[in-house]
Amino acid sequence: MKHIIIISTLVLLFWQLPLKAQQEQDIEINGFVRNYTGVLTGSENEFSIIQNTFNLSFEKKNQSVGFKVNPYLYHYFDRELELGLREAYLDLRFDNLDLRIGKQQIIYGKADGVFITDVVSPKDLREFLLPDFEEIRMGVTAIKANYYFGNNTIEAVWVPLFTPTQMPGDASVWKPEMPYPVMPSFDYSTSEIIPRLENSELFLRFSSMAAKADFELVGGYFWADDPALHLTKQIDPVTMQLTGLTVRPDYHRLMMGGGSIGIPVGPIVLRSEGGYYSGKHFQTAVLTDPDATVEKDYLHYMIGVDYTLAGIKLSAQFIQENILNYEEGILNDQLENTMTFLAKKDFLRERLWIELFAYTGLKHWDALIRPKISWLFADGFDIQVGANIFTGNEGRFGQYHDNTMVYSKIKYSF
Repeated sequence: MKHIIIISTLVLLFWQLPLKAQQEQDIEINGFVRNYTGVLTGSENEFSIIQNTFNLSFEKKNQSVGFKVNPYLYHYFDRELELGLREAYLDLRFDNLDLRIGKQQIIYGKADGVFITDVVSPKDLREFLLPDFEEIRMGVTAIKANYYFGNNTIEAVWVPLFTPTQMPGDASVWKPEMPYPVMPSFDYSTSEIIPRLENSELFLRFSSMAAKADFELVGGYFWADDPALHLTKQIDPVTMQLTGLTVRPDYHRLMMGGGSIGIPVGPIVLRSEGGYYSGKHFQTAVLTDPDATVEKDYLHYMIGVDYTLAGIKLSAQFIQENILNYEEGILNDQLENTMTFLAKKDFLRERLWIELFAYTGLKHWDALIRPKISWLFADGFDIQVGANIFTGNEGRFGQYHDNTMVYSKIKYSF
């Protein structure tokens, strides 16, 4: 009954909002309604997702103040109704200074489909990397200050409340396999970051835009959004065999420094992004280290190229993750190499789009291949059909080889 009341209220709002928008010309109101249905291609053709989305955005802008509020509602066939708030912030504008206060999405870097220095907003990974990135990125409660001089900007972000990554539930097809020889129990005593001043997160960014290049330098002192899984082992004193495990998720501080740059060279755009991380905890084999984690610094970087040929947008990236001072027993490889490829073309005066995007892991030759077709068949209405194809049996993408799916999205935007 509660769900029916909420949905009925939203339907009434949907019909009334255009009238309100006419009365309040300085408030921009938009949003969308969408059905997203995915079916696994395995023998039983199970539904991987049936999601109905109602998304609203209220925004006002003028010279000195502004605001944005972006509530959303997800209705699923197999879980509770989810009502959330993606963004809700206030903007204050001065001569050379802007302040944004409240829940907001903050984006760093130039990589497509990969998070390298883009670490301010945590991620919603309950559906792996399949949702739109606007929905993967979660809002953070923060105060952001931008100071402008010439073509340059200095940005400072203070995040007083820690927000962790959202991971798949126990029953989800996207939950990764647990690398433990026995079924563990869990101790969540250290899995919460208490909201107090010393637990705040800080980020700085300097960016510059010029005719020949645009670049940014970033740094941060923050909590890792994904917890390290520390273990306590129970050993039989007679046989010295492992008889039990207790997993204790814990979040650790990270320091990161890096930057990105984009350089147009004739018809080609070269992009690069890199970050150096200090203090990251990596999982190790259960019997290798006392608590199955080890702290290492690591590098994460990308080089990419964009080119348009005969109206087809082409893009390719090479991404590498490099664990420094590597030790045997770490579950991650010392070097993790990934390639991405994008080809996109529009037809019918930008009413029909055909796109192919792919991730490829170069060690296990596993991949996520994402072809799709989008058609804007009437004003505000579009339909998208596509597939998420997982290949290989190991690696970041191969572990989900049973999750290959076809899907459709029907969307009305207003």
